[in-house]
Amino acid sequence: MEKICVIGSLNMDLVVNVCEMPKKGQTLIGSKFREIPGGKGGNQAVAASRLGGDVCMIGKVGNDGFGESLLKQLKADNVNTKYVQVEEGPSGVALITVDENAENAIVVSPGANFKLTETDIDKCIDAIKESATVVIQLETPVDTIKYALEKSKELGKFTILNPAPAVKLSDDIIKNVDLLTPNETELEILSGVSINCEDDIKKAANIMIEKGVKQLIVTLGSKGSLYLDKDTMEFKKSYKVDAVDTTAAGDSYTGALSVALSQNKSIDEAMDFASKVGALCVTKVGAQTSIPNLYDLENYKF
Repeated sequence: MEKICVIGSLNMDLVVNVCEMPKKGQTLIGSKFREIPGGKGGNQAVAASRLGGDVCMIGKVGNDGFGESLLKQLKADNVNTKYVQVEEGPSGVALITVDENAENAIVVSPGANFKLTETDIDKCIDAIKESATVVIQLETPVDTIKYALEKSKELGKFTILNPAPAVKLSDDIIKNVDLLTPNETELEILSGVSINCEDDIKKAANIMIEKGVKQLIVTLGSKGSLYLDKDTMEFKKSYKVDAVDTTAAGDSYTGALSVALSQNKSIDEAMDFASKVGALCVTKVGAQTSIPNLYDLENYKF
């Protein structure tokens, strides 16, 4: 099996449940509170590993209790942590509010994640060299992301960018992305196209393809997902489940895609696999606590 390198964030998620999202200036009494390992990079690495991938991670945690816990969880999930560095100062933290409809609102304090530099990528270059696929998100500095993508393509690696949290990206970043995995909102921000229908998605995707992206998989929440390249468009329906928390659904989807593609599965097979993983993820609470493994997947009746 081909190896996967995930470059990205590690956060401790501080999660509180509420009846409804608070309005501006409003204070609500929440119910459950939990500390759950997360961060888009960590989530995708854990998802890929639990689903059978051979995964290493490049990232940073702080020299605090959260950092210790985040590293411990990665190791428990068989993610290679050789290239996760401990930085002076706090680890990344995400403040997550989840309402009764399983929707969430998230504020991230990056902490050590924003101390990941181009020099750190050079120090960890062996992790990229030894992998066939490199997976990146946008919770680390943009200059570092740009550099990591450049080095990955120089080394002939297949690159996956999950553009979240969404920001406008330069063409120098986009041109080094083989597979882009945005949701509708993220695609709208990246392309500048207001998305209201499938034709808008196609128009926005074509803009990204003209900039150098080879393939896109646009996630559409409960509706499913849409694959696009310069010649093809293919829709994949989602699997219906009783959702309790959407946290990490997109991360588990991207992690699952990376595993399926590393096993030389077709795009259709990879999307179906990832759709099942994303659906199963939302049936549980939290980030890494909700990410399924292969046993969960094989024994769930969709």
